[in-house]
Amino acid sequence: TVARNLTYHRYLFAARNDLLVNYRQTLSELAELEARQLSAVEQLEQEQNALDEAEKQLATVSATRQRAVAKLSADIASKGTQLKRMEENRAQLERLLTTIEEAVSDLQEPENYEAFTSARGKMSWPVLGRPSNSFGRPRNAGKMRWQGVNIPAPAGATVTAIHQGRVVYADWFRGSGLLLILDHGDGFMSLYAHNQALLREVGEWVRAGTPITTVGNSGGLDQPALYFEIRKDGKPTNPANWCAG
Repeated sequence: TVARNLTYHRYLFAARNDLLVNYRQTLSELAELEARQLSAVEQLEQEQNALDEAEKQLATVSATRQRAVAKLSADIASKGTQLKRMEENRAQLERLLTTIEEAVSDLQEPENYEAFTSARGKMSWPVLGRPSNSFGRPRNAGKMRWQGVNIPAPAGATVTAIHQGRVVYADWFRGSGLLLILDHGDGFMSLYAHNQALLREVGEWVRAGTPITTVGNSGGLDQPALYFEIRKDGKPTNPANWCAG
């Protein structure tokens, strides 16, 4: 009986050892699985954080894009309004010049009057400076063309008459600020816009080189400059063909 019991105990002990070994192995596997699970959870959290950050960045980019689109739309609308206003100003200036041409058609010229064409290519520019644009070049995305030249100069700089002529306009004009127009006879006129001050009055005769205005930025310019045109029978002509230098 004792021997049999001992044999049973050995079987039980061996079985218990097997169970303990299996249990320890299971615990080891569970610990390994738990470590893997923790690593997977950590990785998922990192990926979730990355997704959250990407979503925030996407939202920021989207908001920035919406603001940019809104600003672009506003700029387009503003430029469209500005272009329309400039076209209206030009049309109004054309009507003014037509009215002036009709008014001065019968004016008598002084006895010592020198023809405008006799000074072609020899006239001095009305103010010292380098034109910032070229006559006839497109402006406003090709919607309009330059009919004269802008000459940047210090505010208050003296503007002189390019040739003998009579002041036929000296007043504020929408889009041109303080504007002075000289009639030189034979259908020629010169225009001086965006002035700070007008030094001559309508009806005065001036000689070449006579101070007539001072440079300014009236009428909407960002920086002081003289806008200068020469016209023949109401049509713009290139000032560089008449003024030297």
